[in-house]
Amino acid sequence: MALLEVQGLDVHYGAIHALRGIDLVVEKGQIVTLVGSNGAGKTTTLRALSGIIPITRGTIKLDGVAIEGRKPHEIVRLGMSHSPEGRGIFPNLTVKDNLELGAYIRKDRAEILKDLERQLVRFPILKERAQQMAGTLSGGEQQMLAVARALMSRPRLLLLDEPSLGLAPQIVQTIFKIIQEINAEGVTILLIEQNAHMALSIAQHGYVLETGQIKMSDSAATLAASDEVRKAYLGIS
Repeated sequence: MALLEVQGLDVHYGAIHALRGIDLVVEKGQIVTLVGSNGAGKTTTLRALSGIIPITRGTIKLDGVAIEGRKPHEIVRLGMSHSPEGRGIFPNLTVKDNLELGAYIRKDRAEILKDLERQLVRFPILKERAQQMAGTLSGGEQQMLAVARALMSRPRLLLLDEPSLGLAPQIVQTIFKIIQEINAEGVTILLIEQNAHMALSIAQHGYVLETGQIKMSDSAATLAASDEVRKAYLGIS
């Protein structure tokens, strides 16, 4: 059953038609990836889904509930959380404070504390740094914090925008392993990732976005084997 259904999504930035008729479906329990070059509209798509930017036209349904036009905090309350490109952590707050802000819509204090501990177990380096200012963390640690903070709202659907950007290869492997673990725990994931090979290796389904339009949609394995995708996004001729 589809957790996310998007039909005919258009977004404009002034006179620029950034997204044109985007249709996509994310089934419950899946990892789905959006593949495309810089400027293709991937980040714009996630920002539109999470209510950060307005849409011009189209429908967005989360578990059958229309969410287009709703405010971002309302969308979080309905079960969608967004770990943005650039991480968006609060550098002058501690790691622990950043995590608690991820649960700002929740009132169940005892359960929040349990989830806080769960994330610190998942990311041991964050436990070590819990009282440290987030701005002093390394890039990889900040990315882990961004993902952990997004999970504090207990999302059913997690939007991940470029989780490996600027990270060392060993840290990238760790991040992708964690993404798979999160998915195995029942969280559905929509992933944008510059490393298309890695993204397609863990996803069940993929979409190729070019100049604001979906150009291809297929199983991740089929896309990874496509000559067109391999040449354009995987660096394989």
